[in-house]
Amino acid sequence: MPFEPIQQEKLSMGVVRQVEGLILRGILRPGERLPSERELSERMGVSRPSLREALGDLQERGLLTSKAGAGVFVADVLGSAFSPALVALFSTHNEAVFDYIHFRRDMEGLAASRAAKLGSDTDLKVIGSIFAKMEIAHTKRNPNEEARLDANFHLAIIEASHNIIMLHMMRSMYELLHEGVFYNRSIMFKNRATRDILLDHHRAINDALQMRDAAAAQAAVHVHMDFVETALSDQQTADRNETYAQKRLEHEERR
Repeated sequence: MPFEPIQQEKLSMGVVRQVEGLILRGILRPGERLPSERELSERMGVSRPSLREALGDLQERGLLTSKAGAGVFVADVLGSAFSPALVALFSTHNEAVFDYIHFRRDMEGLAASRAAKLGSDTDLKVIGSIFAKMEIAHTKRNPNEEARLDANFHLAIIEASHNIIMLHMMRSMYELLHEGVFYNRSIMFKNRATRDILLDHHRAINDALQMRDAAAAQAAVHVHMDFVETALSDQQTADRNETYAQKRLEHEERR
């Protein structure tokens, strides 16, 4: 008969499963420090030996990493998504920039649609809260802060879509954007007219999500990403034109 006695799960395995779930759902993020051993054991209601056994297992499997004198951290599980050689190719070939934008348009449009339908009320509150911060930052004219909140806003929508594969894939993509592999997001927030349009786009996305209108949310993301593509193309053209203008000026001054 294919039946075996039921055995109670070891406490350490319960810790492992809980930490795994927090990493899988993106609640614990790469580089985040875990609470102290004492605090963790108290919060989770397990002995320190059981906790150490669980943390050791997670470290052996590459999900956590220990730093002497600093504590235990979530490992950089996103670091292996793209090889250094491929990242270098992305940064030196212009077509990768626009392929990236098209990929984001498709994926984030889908994520917005899913978030409108599947996101909890709390998910939508998080998104609304980030947008409120974007409105405040807009008045302060701080391009770096607006770019940071822009990334947080889009990632919050992806988190609210409740697709863990999409979540980790898109976080990896945003990490490349944060490192400036594709383009400098802050530049887009330096132009006042562009900044106003971007804020309006995010408002439209947020409004559609709060109303749980999946089609409108997806359409608003598409409008936003189409604008980003056009603005980036225009910026590249302006940069090329300025390069040639500088050459003409240098040539003229030497005559």
